[in-house]
Amino acid sequence: MEGNLKNVLVLSFGFLLLFTAYGGLQSLQPVQRGGPGRGSAQHALRRHAAVLHVPAARPHREARLQVDPRARHVLLRGLLAGQLLRQLSSGVWGNLISSLVFGQMPTQGTIPEEQLQACGASDCLMATVFTNSTKRPSQDLIYTLLGIYTGCGFLAVLLMAVFLEPVRDAQPEGEGGKQAPPFWSTLLSTFKLLRDKRLRLLILLPMLSGFEQAFLSGDYTRSYTTCALGIQFVGYVMICFGAADALCSVLFGRLARHTGRTVLFALGAVTQLACIIALLLWKPHPSQLPVFFVFPSLWGMADAVWQTQNNALFGVLFEKNKEAAFANYRLWEALGFVIAFGYSTFLCVSVKLYVLLGVLSAAMAAYGAVEYTESRKADGPLAAGRTKPAEDGATQTKL
Repeated sequence: MEGNLKNVLVLSFGFLLLFTAYGGLQSLQPVQRGGPGRGSAQHALRRHAAVLHVPAARPHREARLQVDPRARHVLLRGLLAGQLLRQLSSGVWGNLISSLVFGQMPTQGTIPEEQLQACGASDCLMATVFTNSTKRPSQDLIYTLLGIYTGCGFLAVLLMAVFLEPVRDAQPEGEGGKQAPPFWSTLLSTFKLLRDKRLRLLILLPMLSGFEQAFLSGDYTRSYTTCALGIQFVGYVMICFGAADALCSVLFGRLARHTGRTVLFALGAVTQLACIIALLLWKPHPSQLPVFFVFPSLWGMADAVWQTQNNALFGVLFEKNKEAAFANYRLWEALGFVIAFGYSTFLCVSVKLYVLLGVLSAAMAAYGAVEYTESRKADGPLAAGRTKPAEDGATQTKL
């Protein structure tokens, strides 16, 4: 058990270093010259490929966790802690480094009022004036930042290569010859689950997660933060989102035991609705500096609801088909990313906010329909598992 715990800790800190670099670069990608969304769309497409791999890999990982209950409990807690470290590293440390490095840029002059008028919901991409607030950082600063991120990646590989111990299979007696189902069989079961009407309604929830994350990382950072303040503030803004997301994920996972999922879904919907309406009306200006950090913090709180409660909902509702259910979840979330970044290059920000508003409304209506239908069944999974802790669902999708 001690060896397994050591491996969990090594992997956690290895991922912390790795995602420090990955998260920082991902936040900066949409605001660089060359068009917002092009590199991010490629990242979303890679998520599609990863989804196809998850159904085949998960049985092997779960088989390796067949250890005694005490060891499994420690491992699960360690994995959840590792996930929190990954979220914090992706949302905080990588962005902090980029902000400190780009903070060395020469002090910019006063941003023209013409540009400020084209910021925010009024930004139609081609109408934005390219001034010193959105100019590309110097090559020296770019090389410095890439050097730091490369060093983090190298340290992550070195840490795991030196300290990670080989994992020995620990299968229950009588299951030594049991093999994981073939890849195509598992992949087929993923799409077969779409026959379930409940899943067809609920696919809007993971798509909403993809839409709203894409908007914050692609449009808010470019059309609000970079346009009105400069690229050096992008990291600080994303720190607020990442920290709020990670901390609220832990809080909501525990709070769901007492309030149930419906209350938290309502909280997330109301919070994101308020942010969307405010972003449509707000005219960003450098004199309103604190406001730039309030929006990503509230956005992170809403995203924490989707990340924890969606996982819990899918885990309870499709308890007998969790592999296929969570594969569908990641697939439709990635599709939300692809669609959002696909239209990012030719739609005005105001239109994107209206699209997000429509997806949010439809997703909540569909969720309400499923919740109502299942609650009428005396033996329905939602009725029986209404007070099931959200961590169970989150754990299933992270293993």
